[in-house]
Amino acid sequence: MASYEMERAIVTIVTGLRKLKVLLIGGGGREHALAWRLRKSESVTELHVAQGNVGMSSIAKMHATQDYVQLAQSLGIDLAVVGPEAPLVQGVVDKFRSIGIPIVGPTAENAALEGSKVHSKRFMQRLGVPTARFHTATTPEEARTALKDFRYPVVLKTDGLAAGKGVVIAQTPHEAESAITTLPCPLVIEEFLEGEEVSFIVLCDGKTAVPLEPSQDHKRIFDNDEGPNTGGMGAYSDSRLLTPDQRSRILETIINPVVHACQYTGFLYAGLMMTPDGPSTLEFNVRMGDPETQPLMLRLTSDWGEALLAAATGSLAENHLQWSPYPATCVVLASKGYPASSESGQIISGIENVENAVVFHAGTKAQGDDVVTAGGRVLGVAATGPTLRESIDNAYAAVSKISFNGMQYRKDIGAKGLKRYT
Repeated sequence: MASYEMERAIVTIVTGLRKLKVLLIGGGGREHALAWRLRKSESVTELHVAQGNVGMSSIAKMHATQDYVQLAQSLGIDLAVVGPEAPLVQGVVDKFRSIGIPIVGPTAENAALEGSKVHSKRFMQRLGVPTARFHTATTPEEARTALKDFRYPVVLKTDGLAAGKGVVIAQTPHEAESAITTLPCPLVIEEFLEGEEVSFIVLCDGKTAVPLEPSQDHKRIFDNDEGPNTGGMGAYSDSRLLTPDQRSRILETIINPVVHACQYTGFLYAGLMMTPDGPSTLEFNVRMGDPETQPLMLRLTSDWGEALLAAATGSLAENHLQWSPYPATCVVLASKGYPASSESGQIISGIENVENAVVFHAGTKAQGDDVVTAGGRVLGVAATGPTLRESIDNAYAAVSKISFNGMQYRKDIGAKGLKRYT
């Protein structure tokens, strides 16, 4: 046994908790939240980030490289964690497994559940996973023909990765035609489902799926769910979003069939519509959501490094994830023009004045002594509280301390939950 491995083994025997060098891949708000929670884990002694952002630099060692395997080998990494979907679709998990480094994420084959909407819908159809009725179209003409079988509103989705923005809910034939001319083919055309949307994310080790607490994203750019879809303008997590019976049904009819069919590992995110007939799957993602990760990481109380290592090594158990009963809320601050465009280089002020909240960086960069905008979604401001109302108030109180030219954000994050629970 090499001296490094022997040292690790001795630490594990003495403390009962393995001490981990962790590599996190990615640089957005989701990754900042993952890094923030990993840094608080007793099992994590070193945290390295490939890509990263300026907000993560105070809690992790940053590495500006995309050669993730070489970096992990040179650092003697014990565990790799993948944040965004693109490296997963490109096969990063397969590469790490080939050299024996534990990694959290699905294989390239399984990552196609997000990488291809057409594949995902057909996969659900084969397994009998509840989902909306759909047609696929490889050309605009096929899409126009398929639309004749649907009533409005109707949903059109581009096949490949689109950073959460490749979906159009067309209210009229004119809007559908506009979507056909702007979204690249192949397309999935599916019926519009009525109900409450819920994000249901599980951590998997190939045979076991352990649920995270439920959350709800806010996709549209403007209040009252108006305007175009975005990557997510905010989210809240409240355990009351789903009853125990609903959680069990989701696991039985949606999650477990997928996990068992393909020995799925890593995070599996089911975007659900809770219809009058039960949960129906809008889409699968193969990573944690952004911005759902931000409030979830505020609620998580167990050792995140230990849980992720168990998932990567096939030893995951239900007790690996423990949660605060307090709800949490995240409000996304976006740049002017988002989602169609974004302004960069605007000086961000007031982050240092935030209290009772955590500010997660997404589209930011350092410019001299300043932190400036560098993308569409700039910051995620997250807070918790004994009640959903208090978590929302804490988040928006923190938002009021921050400013940059052109800053836009929704004022109604969590409002549906308040209406539902009061």
